[in-house]
Amino acid sequence: MTKTPKVYQVGDVSITRVTEMVLGGISPEIYFDGSWNPAFLEENRNCLPAGLIDGDSQLIVSIGTWVVKTPKHTILIDTATGNDKNLPLNPALANLQLPYLERLQEAGVSPEEVDYVLLTHLHVDHVGWNTKLVDGQWVPTFPNATYVFPLAEQQYYSSEASHNKENEANFNVYEESVLPVVEAGLTQTIGPEGGELLDIFKFIPTPGHSIGQMSISLTSGREEALFGADVMHHPFQVFNPEWNSMYCEFTEQARISRRRVLESIADRPVIYFSSHFPESAAGYVTRSGDGFKWNFV
Repeated sequence: MTKTPKVYQVGDVSITRVTEMVLGGISPEIYFDGSWNPAFLEENRNCLPAGLIDGDSQLIVSIGTWVVKTPKHTILIDTATGNDKNLPLNPALANLQLPYLERLQEAGVSPEEVDYVLLTHLHVDHVGWNTKLVDGQWVPTFPNATYVFPLAEQQYYSSEASHNKENEANFNVYEESVLPVVEAGLTQTIGPEGGELLDIFKFIPTPGHSIGQMSISLTSGREEALFGADVMHHPFQVFNPEWNSMYCEFTEQARISRRRVLESIADRPVIYFSSHFPESAAGYVTRSGDGFKWNFV
């Protein structure tokens, strides 16, 4: 029996998580790229939220999309990895065959109904369902949508500078998952200063994980949410803001952005919608002494 997706309410806006995949058995030593301290887990195991690790103390992360429905529009925030992608340097995410569109339908959304696709950045696991393979050609999955993303991301990932060994995980991604929607005339870009969209969204520069990544705030009525992009990949980074993931391309800037986000939402009623956290992927950040802690909702 299919589990009904949980719906969150922020003012008159409803938000639902559509999970493409959940990945377990991920080594924290590798994922946190040399920052991992095993003592953190041993000292805090009994007070950490459930669902962060598996029985072997390996990380659990997720990949998915946030569906945002306003009284006027249906919006997707990030589009996960996609099926059939040719990723010779990233075989773990290549040629997937996952029922993402069926899960989107279970959340009450058909591709034709999507008005906007908001992309926090252009990494492989955030843009894949922008397109689908039809008769050997990549075509927009959401044909009536406007795809909105940071201009700096497009400039970088369409350039030779991004096609090198350090960015091998993103090799071929722009060509298959972004360029087709650009060529279809469906895109709108956000300048490096960020900006507002549809009166309720604001793109906020949070670079570091990628060159032009932006988080997206949502304000409806007197309630607020933040779609944090990849400022953090796992709740352990709430407790340890200095830890980068192995996918953070500009390491010092990533730490600065992470700390800035945590400071801005701690102890305020701002629900944080993560890109990759396990469980519900949504929750609140509060202060704990000189640091922060995480609670799922």
